[in-house]
Amino acid sequence: MRISLYATLATLALAVPAVAQDGDAEKGQKEFNKCKACHMVQAPDGTDIVKGGKTGPNLYGIVGSKPAAEEGFKYGEGILELAEKNPDMVWDEASLIEYMTDPGAYLKAHTGDDKAKTKMTFKLNKNQADVAAFLAAHSPDEG
Repeated sequence: MRISLYATLATLALAVPAVAQDGDAEKGQKEFNKCKACHMVQAPDGTDIVKGGKTGPNLYGIVGSKPAAEEGFKYGEGILELAEKNPDMVWDEASLIEYMTDPGAYLKAHTGDDKAKTKMTFKLNKNQADVAAFLAAHSPDEG
């Protein structure tokens, strides 16, 4: 009895993230309006998919890229530490969802540094999967 309970709980625990990550890219584009004060989505040829700020890095192609990978962007120490401590890491929808939800907590958890800080002070409290799906749709190397 105890084994089947554990098996059921383990199955549910594994199933929930898969459901939670099933976002809608069209809804995500609308939700991205909250992000465009700091971020843009601009293709390498200069085509603006979403015009936005330059406080944060361009998020075109983020899914499938390594953290802190945009050439010439001045990243904060926390994200640079994440990249250094996780050299094989690439952003996927699940990691972006976790990061958007609480960037500071994400950096602390994935660097092992309780003092890791982020320059991204905004926390997206809902529809993170939709934004991640929108960003994935504009990450051609992932398609």
